[in-house]
Amino acid sequence: MLEVTTAGWAITLGLIAGLLILDLGLSAMRPHAVGFREAAAWSIFYIAIAVGFGVVFGMVAGWEFGAEYFAGYVVEKSLSVDNLFVFVVIMTTFAVPAEHQQKVLIIGILLALILRAIFIALGAALLSAFSFMFLIFGALLIFTAVQLFRHREQDPSIEDNAVVGFARRRLPFRETYDGGKLVTRENGKRVFTPLFIVLLAIGSTDILFALDSIPAIFGITQEAYIVFAANAFALLGLRALFFLVSGLLDRLVYLSTGLSLILAFIGVKLILHFGHEQSDSVPEIETTTSLVVIVVILVVTTVASLVKSRRDPSAKAHAGSVRDQSKRRENRG
Repeated sequence: MLEVTTAGWAITLGLIAGLLILDLGLSAMRPHAVGFREAAAWSIFYIAIAVGFGVVFGMVAGWEFGAEYFAGYVVEKSLSVDNLFVFVVIMTTFAVPAEHQQKVLIIGILLALILRAIFIALGAALLSAFSFMFLIFGALLIFTAVQLFRHREQDPSIEDNAVVGFARRRLPFRETYDGGKLVTRENGKRVFTPLFIVLLAIGSTDILFALDSIPAIFGITQEAYIVFAANAFALLGLRALFFLVSGLLDRLVYLSTGLSLILAFIGVKLILHFGHEQSDSVPEIETTTSLVVIVVILVVTTVASLVKSRRDPSAKAHAGSVRDQSKRRENRG
């Protein structure tokens, strides 16, 4: 079992908070449309920080835990790319001005980090108290994987977002943006801007992604510290990654297929772990094996996607959905 001192937690939280403040500060002080070079530089910076942390952590805690961190980081990073797909859908749906997209992304990432910290604490407590939660988490991931694969050619519909729908019905809104304001005045009354709706959409979407990603990483490791660190470092690079790959996301046509395979694999791993706790005759999947399988799936998915998009320029990637959006639209029609 991994033992992390109070000082270790404090240093980790301080590093993450410092990076988040840096991101928030840059976004707030100089709102602007982020170019490719800037996005590439920040993406490399965040990946280097995450890898450097993993190396130091592996040297201090041992490479068994280090392998768990890297496997968890790869899983969360791959799931975060799918998260970016949904961010793109939201930004496009609400026509968010380029100079304010950074602000939206930072707030969305901050919300995701807070929500995942809550779910991590809850998940760790449940797994510690009830071993059958491994079975439930595994079944949940397999169900999600099957649904994602079935609806891999669709995008989640913002129109079906219950939080957004409730806000639109109950709160006063204006149709146009007012700079980067969430609330403004119109005809002497305080009203919300479309930017507020965008943040509601992203925040509620973060909850759904946390429900998938937390069981997924608990399939890699049951150490709460590693789960939190892998999630945090994967999320911190999202702002730069959004602007770096937003023009390339459409080319990752098999990403949803790859993610569904990863979720199914981890779901099976969790179920086998539960079975192994009941009987030694049930095999377990080692962390190093998990890391290799996940990396292979991602590499094959990426290469196949690029080949497909080159041969068929009309092919377009989708975020995938756990619901059949086409039927829901037909029912509304």
